[in-house]
Amino acid sequence: MKNTISRKASGYLLSAAVAAATAVTALPASAYNLHSENGTELNLDVEAIFGTFSSQENYFGKSGDSSDWQEAYIKAGLSGSHSYSDQGASVYGAVNVLASGTFGDGDAGGNTTGNERETDFEDIYVGWRSGNMIPALGENGVDVSFGRQNISIGDGFLVNGDSLNLGDFAGDLSDRGGAYWLAARKAFDETFWLKLGGDSGLRSDLFWFKSDNNGQSNVEMAGLNLEYVTDKGTFGAMYLEGLGQDDVLGMGHDRDGQETLSLRYQGNAGVENLFLNAEFVQQESGSGVDTDAWTAEAGWTFADLPWSPAVNYRYTSYDDGFDSLFFGFSRGYGTWYQGEVAANYAGPFGSSADIQHVGLKLFPAETLALGAMYFDFSDSTTFGANSEGQEIDLYAEWVVNEHLIISPLVGIYSPDSSNATQNTQSDNTYFQLLAIVPF
Repeated sequence: MKNTISRKASGYLLSAAVAAATAVTALPASAYNLHSENGTELNLDVEAIFGTFSSQENYFGKSGDSSDWQEAYIKAGLSGSHSYSDQGASVYGAVNVLASGTFGDGDAGGNTTGNERETDFEDIYVGWRSGNMIPALGENGVDVSFGRQNISIGDGFLVNGDSLNLGDFAGDLSDRGGAYWLAARKAFDETFWLKLGGDSGLRSDLFWFKSDNNGQSNVEMAGLNLEYVTDKGTFGAMYLEGLGQDDVLGMGHDRDGQETLSLRYQGNAGVENLFLNAEFVQQESGSGVDTDAWTAEAGWTFADLPWSPAVNYRYTSYDDGFDSLFFGFSRGYGTWYQGEVAANYAGPFGSSADIQHVGLKLFPAETLALGAMYFDFSDSTTFGANSEGQEIDLYAEWVVNEHLIISPLVGIYSPDSSNATQNTQSDNTYFQLLAIVPF
């Protein structure tokens, strides 16, 4: 099992499934204001998601011909801020507790068993914002925070929280509370995050984090992110260095001394209805092995047509041995989990693959989106075995009311060849249904 998840661990960090639904329409914040007076605010924050999943095939030696399982989590706590000066400078913070679990057979990739249950603190952080104290940097041009929190940089291609949530297949060493697909826990255990600059022009992030996630080898990293924000798009560059790791699970990571440099762009180049996204990453492992990855995407929204169809095409290439680190669910389905079956259970897992993606999204109503995704995996290996194939996913995102969002998805995964190691013997029909409950 260690070999089964070693490559997956380099990037399994799904952001909250709420992100999928919030792409449809603006939602009420999942917070209840308890106090707001004289620059002081206190909120009760609650987030809950339940998912049910079914896969006709299992992978990587998991016993049985199929799996049916459920995942759930609820997070509740307090957040607040206090403004203490005429210039609007403020202190802020949050603390919350998260309970999660996986039920039933456990997931199709064998990462959970169905016996996982855990309740623990999730976010515990404090911070300070400058308000208008430093006009040259814009409003809140200095924002510094530390503690246990999620850190996300750019489009989430490399850093989007510590969201690999494995189960108890190796006992307490591997168990992070389950909810593997939902990625319930996302906060890095220790962080420092300094943000400089406003909403336009030059801005930057200086950050450090230490993971307490055995699936991510408890890695410690530091990085510098620079961005130039214009009305035509955002240009960015990030340098990330591994400062140490403790690979107690034998995941095979090589992150102590690892250096990663990325260049990226996202925007519309000044053309309404156009979407462009590109990122190039060069990486040297701790032992000096050079790899790279890159992605390029273009999309167009036909805003004048009924249902405002949006189409996009993306090509992604990962070198053999590339470490996709903490990539995550950023813009909805397909980013950066390319193929619900392939990205979560069968492979490839953000390494050793060329992936073509075509997407279509329709908006029949303000509270409903319908989508279709096609993925083609070529030059693809997972732990040295062929994992080429195709996948089609059909999904919906429906805001039923202010307290319920429903998102069903059906996927069909077709491997190009039989692979006994990965159990990819035949086509797989996969189903998932998410219920997201904002409070």
